[in-house]
Amino acid sequence: AKTAETELEVVEGMQFDRGYLSPYFITNQDKMRVELEEPYVLIHEKKLSNLQALLPVLEAVVQSSKPLLIIAEDVEGEALATLVVNKLRGGLKVAAVKAPGFGDRRKAMLEDIAILTGGQVISEDLGIKLENITLAMLGRARRVTVEKE
Repeated sequence: AKTAETELEVVEGMQFDRGYLSPYFITNQDKMRVELEEPYVLIHEKKLSNLQALLPVLEAVVQSSKPLLIIAEDVEGEALATLVVNKLRGGLKVAAVKAPGFGDRRKAMLEDIAILTGGQVISEDLGIKLENITLAMLGRARRVTVEKE
């Protein structure tokens, strides 16, 4: 008689094809990549163009002394400039990347990232406002490496 075998694949993490949004986020100049140890992960399904609403949670991240990876549809203009300036001043260890995929596929991938990191997708549709984000809503990772796209 044949026995039913159950195979379990253990994946230590995930990978997706998106590079850093600014070379200023690079932490390892030799390898030209961003390396974050034990970062918080902020997963946002829309564009970030202004960080005003995120200041409370950014402040909390700074207090925690942990780095932050932001995954969003895009981070543009003033928001990107603010992150870069704070990274360069050494206050906030941060990197931002565009969310992988498009449309429904993107939504599913962001949900996967949220499940994997133990965070939640910050979505206005779900009634979560940016200014109400707490550290508990952010994901965590042991290590994140981001290379040029």
